[in-house]
Amino acid sequence: MLDPLDASKYFIVRAYEAEKDSSMTNMKLQKLLYYAQSLYLALYDQPLFDEEIQAWRYGPVCPPAYRYYSEYEGKQLPIPSDSGLSLIPAEIKDLLEEVWAYFGVHKAYELSDMTHDETPWREARGDLPREASSQAPLDLEEMKKLGKSKLAEIETQNPAYEPVMAGVLKEALSSNDVNPIEKEAVRGWLESLLD
Repeated sequence: MLDPLDASKYFIVRAYEAEKDSSMTNMKLQKLLYYAQSLYLALYDQPLFDEEIQAWRYGPVCPPAYRYYSEYEGKQLPIPSDSGLSLIPAEIKDLLEEVWAYFGVHKAYELSDMTHDETPWREARGDLPREASSQAPLDLEEMKKLGKSKLAEIETQNPAYEPVMAGVLKEALSSNDVNPIEKEAVRGWLESLLD
C-alpha cells in the first residue's frame, strides 16, 4: 500500500517537470488521487492506499491529502522538499505516470466536472443537491468499474492502438485456419477484453 501523500508528491513533482501550463492545485491533486485509486483497483483488485475517498461538493477527495495541502487553497502547491519518490515501487510509479499522462493535462475544474458525471461520485452523493456538503465514502467496487472503463479508454486512445489492432486483425483474417469463427465467439472475446 502507498501513502496518498507519496502519490501526491509524485503528481506535484510531475507538474513542475511538465510544461508551464501544468499547474497543480489541491483540487486537481484530489482528482488525480481518485483516478489513481480507480485504476489500481481495476488492475490489482485492491486499493492503492487505505484512506477513503469521499464525495465532496467539487468531486472526490482523499481527506488526509486534502487537509495536508489545505493552506494553499486554490494556489499552486509547492514542490516537496523531500519527495521520497525513490521509495515508490516501479509498478506503482508506472501507474501514477499513466494517470499523470492521461488526466494531468486537464485543469482542476475540468477534472471536477468529469468526476461529477461518473458513477462513484454520483452514487455516493445520492439525492444531495450539487452544492451540498458530504463526507460519504465512494464505493470501491464502483471505483473499480470506473477504473476498468478508464483503462479501456486510455488503451484505445493510445497512438499505438490502431496499428497494433489492424495488424492483429489482418493476421487473423489472413490465417488459413479451417475452423470459421462464430459470431458469438467474437462477441465473447471482445467482451472479455473489456471486463
